[in-house]
Amino acid sequence: PAAVLLKDTKLMDVKLGQLPSWLAMRDFTPGGIAGAFRRGYDRYYNKYINVKKGGLGGISMVLAGYVVISYIWSYSHIKHDRRRKYH
Repeated sequence: PAAVLLKDTKLMDVKLGQLPSWLAMRDFTPGGIAGAFRRGYDRYYNKYINVKKGGLGGISMVLAGYVVISYIWSYSHIKHDRRRKYH
């Protein structure tokens, strides 16, 4: 088999010792980050949404992610509003 360059290796295939050098090769410019989000969206869309016989799996993952993120964002507000035994 042909050797794959570390730059072209997927994150799941990177060994723990190679992780710092793999991260150093990533493009952290705004264009690089936007491109990574675009590639992730395209992979998600083609795998779960743009299929012949789709189900609720793709949309339910988006909704579950939205619920988790909104809870994380509002956690500090929720934490101060809950009732305490001694106040």
